[in-house]
Amino acid sequence: MGTITVGSAQPSGPAGTVTVTGTGRAETAPDLTLVTLGVETRAASVDAAYSAAGAALASVTEALRAGGVAAADVQSTGLNVRADYVWREGEGQQVAGYVASSSLGVRLRDAAAVSGLIGEAVRAGGNAVRLNSLQLTLADDSAVRERARAAAWEDALQAARQFAALASAGLGRVLSVTEHAPGQVPVPLAGFQRASAAEAIAVEPGTSRVETAVTVMWELASLAPA
Repeated sequence: MGTITVGSAQPSGPAGTVTVTGTGRAETAPDLTLVTLGVETRAASVDAAYSAAGAALASVTEALRAGGVAAADVQSTGLNVRADYVWREGEGQQVAGYVASSSLGVRLRDAAAVSGLIGEAVRAGGNAVRLNSLQLTLADDSAVRERARAAAWEDALQAARQFAALASAGLGRVLSVTEHAPGQVPVPLAGFQRASAAEAIAVEPGTSRVETAVTVMWELASLAPA
């Protein structure tokens, strides 16, 4: 996308400006996996449901710690206790028990160990465990963002050169640069694969992509007479 503003052309002065927006992207293998693990238990009383959920979550946490996950990378993210209702003919809605749920946000930094760690956590928590979400991302996207910026600049520069040529002018100095960074774009997982019923689900890392855009204004320079 480009805009040309033409001013009063003078033999040795600027002929106007050209403003172009370039886009760029760069991809790399993710090095951080964000997982939300939850537990959900049912019992006849609030206390029993709450205690069972706490025990299940403690088992999951212990399995993660045993697998080398740092304490700072495990965070409690939710806790809920609610009544479990059923409809009984002639009695209406009745409380059949209570459901307690809690969840953990976990950052896994060893890509090769993700499948095994999740498997150990699920085994430790048993049937109470819920895998709520899994996202592959970058712990630090600065290097890949630099590559995306370079690609966006080249995209803008090529377009500006074309517009300048069409206007029978040359590119002069850069007058302004504005970056529009949409941030890191989550890329859907390539999928899960199970090798056999006895093995853990394999997480395919795929790639993480960073996109950015840059708007640059160049001065248009009048071409010297042939």
